[in-house]
Amino acid sequence: MSFSNNNPTIAIIGLGYVGLPLAVAFAEKYTVVGFDINSKRVASLVNGLDDTLQCSTTQIQNAGKLSFTHALSDIGHCQIYIVTVPTPVDAQKQPNLHPLLTATKMIGGLLKKGDIVIYESTVYPGCTEEDCVPVLANTSGLVFNTDFFVGYSPERINPGDTTHTLTKIVKVTAGSTPAAADYINHLYSSIISAGTYLASSIKIAEASKAIENAQRDINISFVNELALIFDKMNIDTHEVLAAAATKWNFLPFKPGLVGGHCIGVDPYYLAHKASQLGHTPQVILSGRNVNDAMSGFIANKLIRLLTNANKPVKGAKVLLLGVTFKENCPDIRNSKVFDIYHILKEREIDITVFDPYADALEVKEQHGIELITTLEKYDAIVITVAHHFFTSLNYASIKNSDDAIIFDTKAILDKKIVTARL
Repeated sequence: MSFSNNNPTIAIIGLGYVGLPLAVAFAEKYTVVGFDINSKRVASLVNGLDDTLQCSTTQIQNAGKLSFTHALSDIGHCQIYIVTVPTPVDAQKQPNLHPLLTATKMIGGLLKKGDIVIYESTVYPGCTEEDCVPVLANTSGLVFNTDFFVGYSPERINPGDTTHTLTKIVKVTAGSTPAAADYINHLYSSIISAGTYLASSIKIAEASKAIENAQRDINISFVNELALIFDKMNIDTHEVLAAAATKWNFLPFKPGLVGGHCIGVDPYYLAHKASQLGHTPQVILSGRNVNDAMSGFIANKLIRLLTNANKPVKGAKVLLLGVTFKENCPDIRNSKVFDIYHILKEREIDITVFDPYADALEVKEQHGIELITTLEKYDAIVITVAHHFFTSLNYASIKNSDDAIIFDTKAILDKKIVTARL
C-alpha cells in the first residue's frame, strides 16, 4: 500500500508529559485532536492550562489546528493515532499493560482502512506487534499490514528540561512495513528539527528506548553503591566524583534517588522480557535493587546524624525539601521521597514536607500527606529534590539551633553550610 496523505488528521491519545508537547508540535503543521480520558485534564487544556508545566498557555493557545476532547467519537475521523499513555509496573514490579491495551482497544473500535497507529509508550521489545496488534486486529476486524499499519517512535521527553525539548531531540522511528516506516519517519521529520533515525524494525526501536533508561539506571546505581561504600569510609562521594571527572572519558553520573515513570520503571520491562526468554538479567536487576534501596539508606543516615548530634530521634522536627521525582517539575509518580517519609514516620519523627512544584491536593489524595506552605524551625532539614527554588532559601532562618542538621542529598548547596551530603 502507498501512503499519499500528506495532510493527515492526527489523534494524540494521552495528554500528559509526552502527549501534550507532541500535540502542540504536530498542530503547527497538521490538524490535531488531543484525547484524554481525564475530563478535568481536558478542561484545563481547553483553557490553556498545563499542570505538568511542559507547555505554556501561549504555546497551547497558539498551537494552530489543535483541539482537545475526552469523547472517543471526536477522534474517529482521524487517520493517524499516536499512543502516549503511561506504562507503569505493578506492586510485583511486573509490566502493567492495562492503560496501553485499554487505549489500543479503544482505537481498534475506530480503525478504518489505511489508518496508522503509532506507539510512543515505553515497552519491552515485541510488545507493539505481539500484544497491541492482535487487540487492534480483533477489535477492528481489519487485517494487519493490509488494512491498517503500526509504528513505534519512543518518547524522549525530559520533564523539567527547557533545553532538550521535543523538537530538539533526535527521534527514533519505525514502521510495520517499509512503506509505513518511510511515511512515519517523514511525518516526524516534518516537526523534529534535530532530525530522525529510522530503525530497521519496530523491535529495534522498542529495544533502543528500553536500554536508554536501563543504561542510566545502571550507571546511577554504580555511583549510588559508591556512596554507600564511601559513607562507611567517611569520604565525600561528590569530591571523589569531581576528582575522577578530570579524566576526559569519565561519565558524570551522581548519586541520588531514582524514581519517576521512566528510569525507575522501564528497566523492569526489559527484565520481564528477558525472564520470559529464560535469561535472568543480573546487571539490570542488581542496579534496580541498589537504586530502590537508597530511600532506606537516606532515612537511616539521617537517623544516625540525629543520634551523633545528641538529638532525640523520637519527636525530632524534620523538614523534607521536595517530594517530586525530579527537580523543577511537579510529577510525583514513583517518587522515592515518599519511602523516606514513611520510614521516618515509623520512627515517630515529627516530619513535614515542603515542595513548591508538587500539587498539594494530589499528594494528599494519593499519599495522605499534607504539604506545608510556611516554613518554621527544624532540628534537621533534608534536601531530597534539587529544585532551583531550594538554592535560594535562607537556611539559617529555619534551623532551630546552630547545630541543626542540613542533609543535602543532591549536593546543591555550598558544602560549608551543610552537615552531610549523599
